[in-house]
Amino acid sequence: MNFMKITSSFIGIFTFLFLSCGSSKNDVTVIETTVTRSSDLTRKVIDFTERKEKNEALTIRLDTTARFQTMDGFGAAITGSTCFNLLKMKSENRMKFLRETFSDQDGFGFSYIRISIGCSDFSLSEYTCWDDRKAGFSLTKEETDYVIPILKEILAINPNVKIIGSPWTCPRWMKVNNLIDMQPFESWTDGELNPAFYNDYGNYFIQWIQAFAAEGINIYAITPQNEPLNRGNSASLFMGWQQQRDFVNSSLAPKIKAAGLDVKVYLFDHNYNYDNIPAQNDYPLKIYESGIDDEIVVGAAYHNYGGSLSELADIHNKRPDKELIFSETSIGTWNNGRDLSTRLLEDMEEVALGTVNNWCKAVVVWNLMLDTERGPNRDGGCQTCYGAVDIDRSEYKTITRNSHYYIIAHLSSVVKPGAIRIGTNDIQDKNIVSSAFKNKDGSFALVLLNKSANSKDIEINDGTHSFYYTIPEKAVASFQW
Repeated sequence: MNFMKITSSFIGIFTFLFLSCGSSKNDVTVIETTVTRSSDLTRKVIDFTERKEKNEALTIRLDTTARFQTMDGFGAAITGSTCFNLLKMKSENRMKFLRETFSDQDGFGFSYIRISIGCSDFSLSEYTCWDDRKAGFSLTKEETDYVIPILKEILAINPNVKIIGSPWTCPRWMKVNNLIDMQPFESWTDGELNPAFYNDYGNYFIQWIQAFAAEGINIYAITPQNEPLNRGNSASLFMGWQQQRDFVNSSLAPKIKAAGLDVKVYLFDHNYNYDNIPAQNDYPLKIYESGIDDEIVVGAAYHNYGGSLSELADIHNKRPDKELIFSETSIGTWNNGRDLSTRLLEDMEEVALGTVNNWCKAVVVWNLMLDTERGPNRDGGCQTCYGAVDIDRSEYKTITRNSHYYIIAHLSSVVKPGAIRIGTNDIQDKNIVSSAFKNKDGSFALVLLNKSANSKDIEINDGTHSFYYTIPEKAVASFQW
């Protein structure tokens, strides 16, 4: 496939301002993308129409009496690698890309960010912020020179962006090989948290949150461990559900309260299939049922590298009082990650609409930006991942948007934080997948996927108004009115 390169100038067609750029109350803003990029996050404005007959039009009726979860937002991970690439760009090009990505006024309004607490497998080195036990906690150059400057630029554009932090590993001096032998385990990869250091590790989280707050960066939520069942990542820590429960109950939750921090905790942060470890099935449910601080622990986070998203509905049905978020997914060489003709439809159905329609309040994809050599990356980490966008490593200017950028943009451009997901009628055509919302300002939003090889005539009816739209074959359209 001949991939269309899009420079960071993005041309003016993307400064669409949604409902604030001259459209009236009788207008519908539409953003459309096709797998061929004949439409490429293209904005249109259409009028409401009088009801009229249209051959074989499918009708989507919104139902405001059916109310589901309140949305927190949509976004991507700002990793060390992402920050490295962004800072290689000329300032004016970087700021244009960040505005077009994060601005809620003249961009796509990305509203959620995930960052690592210490290193991730897409940091520039392996580290934590407390590697020298005697020296104590301190931020490293990765935070001060890369991550924090980029976060400040983003927050200057959109101060309402939510930030969630996740550790890939505790400091190595806190590790043991296992909880039976209890031998020191000086490795970035694998190992388990020594219960003797629960208190220290709880302090580590608090100091990290406070250090970012001192820079004007408020942390909205944390997870106790990224992929707690994955022993093989370049930086990793095994943390079974009993260990996570005990750490959160004995240290993390009490310390968050004692410090007066308004920070949510999401448990688990791993795959739908619990990495095929039977004893870890229903990981967050086991913690809920055995007792957890319900004020601090608000829910669970999931990834999609194994299992089925039906697990989300199962967890929700068993504990409807607890929140769900989707916190990581990646594209790469293993799933034709740069082939938009394949990935746009699959990722829109499974990652975007699938998670939202199964109760997730937020959807966050992995690296916002990698270079055209899938980096910077490290041995032991993912060397086959693509970013939501890829930047040309030869000149750090030309950007190619991949499916994960499109799916987040299609949600965030019309579905605003605080929106309520609402119901729709049952569409008999299985090639049409959708999700509907009512925003806090009273506007409606609908995100619609057409998987068919044929265009589809659609009537959309909110109970008061209706309008018609022909969605092209193999395309996504987002509506706000």
